Amino acid sequence: MTGTRREFLQTAATGLVFVGCDLLAARHARAQARRREVMVNGKRVKTIDVHAHCAVPEALALMNLKLAGPGLRPDLDMATEAGGRLRAMDEQGIDVEALSINPNWYTLDRDLAKQVCAIQNEKLAAVCAANPDRFVAFATVALQHPDLAVEQLEEAVKKHGLRGAGIGGNVGGLEISDRKFDPFWAKAEAMGVPVFIHPQGDGAPAQLGSRLKGNGYLGNVIGNPLETTIALSHLIFEGTLDRHPGLKIIGAHGGGFLPSYSGRSDFGCPTRHDLCPGGTYGPIKKKPTDYLRQMYYDTMVFNPEGVHHLAAAVGPSQLLVGTDYPYPWTRTQVDLILGTPGFSDADRAAILGGNAAKLLGITS
Repeated sequence: MTGTRREFLQTAATGLVFVGCDLLAARHARAQARRREVMVNGKRVKTIDVHAHCAVPEALALMNLKLAGPGLRPDLDMATEAGGRLRAMDEQGIDVEALSINPNWYTLDRDLAKQVCAIQNEKLAAVCAANPDRFVAFATVALQHPDLAVEQLEEAVKKHGLRGAGIGGNVGGLEISDRKFDPFWAKAEAMGVPVFIHPQGDGAPAQLGSRLKGNGYLGNVIGNPLETTIALSHLIFEGTLDRHPGLKIIGAHGGGFLPSYSGRSDFGCPTRHDLCPGGTYGPIKKKPTDYLRQMYYDTMVFNPEGVHHLAAAVGPSQLLVGTDYPYPWTRTQVDLILGTPGFSDADRAAILGGNAAKLLGITS
C-alpha cells in the first residue's frame, strides 16, 4: 500500500462524516449477531452480492435532492444504516456487498458533476475502509463528460481502491454504445475492471410513459429489465464489444430480457438486411448470441427456472448473486442458487461468490 493510499484510508476511517458512529457500532453489532455461513457440500463458500445500492446525502444536497420516499430510501445512507445492512447481510448469508450508486448526475455540468462524483467516491472508499471484509464498491463517474469519466475511473481505482464503475443504461437519452463513450470503455478495458450497468428511471420506464401505468409496478417490473435489454443489445449491435473485446460488463436484473429471448437477436439482421448494413449481422464480427457469454449477469430472476435458463443461455461462469438491497425484492438469493437444480457444487460455489471474487479482486 502506498503512503498516499494508507493516509487516505486512515483519514477516511477516522475523519469523514460517512464513517460515523453507525459504522463503528456496526462492528460491535456484527460480533453480537449470528452470521449465516453458507455451505456447499459441507464446504464454506464466500458469498458476494454485486447488486447493492447506497447513496451519499452530501452529494445529493449538491443536486438539491435528499433521501426520502421509495426511490431515495433513507436506508441507502451508509452513515446511519450500516449496522442494519450488516445484520441483513448476516441473516441472508451475504458475506460481501459490492456497493453502487444509481446515476442521477448525468445532466449536470462538468464542474458540479466532478464535485458530486468526487464526494461519492471518497465516501464509498471510506465505508469500504471501515469494513474491508464486508464491502467493496463501484466508482461513480460523470459519463456525460467522457474524458472526465476516464480520469474519475482511474483515480477511483488507483487512489481509492474501488473495484470498477457503476453506470446507467443511457446517458441523457444517448446510448452507452455511442462512439462518444469509447474513451471510457477503452479505459475500463485497459484497467481490467468491471462495469456494472443498472437501469435508470429516465430510460425505458419514462420513455414508455403511460404504457407502464396502472397496476403491477410495471415501470420497474417491465421497464427496468427492458432498459438493460436495450443497453446490452446496443453494446452488441453497435460494435462496442468488438472494439473493446476485453470489457467486463455486468448487466443488472439478469441482463433484462436479452438472455431469455436471445435467439430473436440472431434472426433480426438476416430477416432485414437493409437495416443491418455491413454483413450477415451488420458490422459486428460474430453472431449476436455469441457475445452473451462474454458478459456477466446478476441472478435477480427470482425462481429456479429463470436461473436455470439464464445459466443455459450464458453459462454458470457468467452468473453473479444480486439482491438489489435495500429495495425489498428478495431476501433469498443465496437459497435460490442453492435450490436451483442442475448445478454442480463447483457451479454453485462460483455463482455464489467465486465468479464475483475474480471480477472484483476479492481474496478469500
